[in-house]
Amino acid sequence: MSLVMAATAAKIVYPHITKDPAVCSGRPCLQGTRVRVVDVVALHESGLRPEQIVEEFTSLSGVEDVYAALLYYHDHMSEIEADVREDAAFAEQYEREHSAR
Repeated sequence: MSLVMAATAAKIVYPHITKDPAVCSGRPCLQGTRVRVVDVVALHESGLRPEQIVEEFTSLSGVEDVYAALLYYHDHMSEIEADVREDAAFAEQYEREHSAR
């Protein structure tokens, strides 16, 4: 049995993961939430267990969402790492622009 991914102009669907240009700038999110895969990965890499991540993001259905995000990350590592770099660059720019005030 093969994994089938559905694609439309508005969304790309991966199990439990959606990408919608109208939600979080099209970044991969847990389905039905605004919780980005990159956020779940960051908490996991900081040492939180899946159960603790669900406690942090109460909109998640359960640990299955955390595992889906981690699977997506492992299957799309370069995409998520690019998101991390983009977030860091945005934060640095924001800090420069707003710290001078």
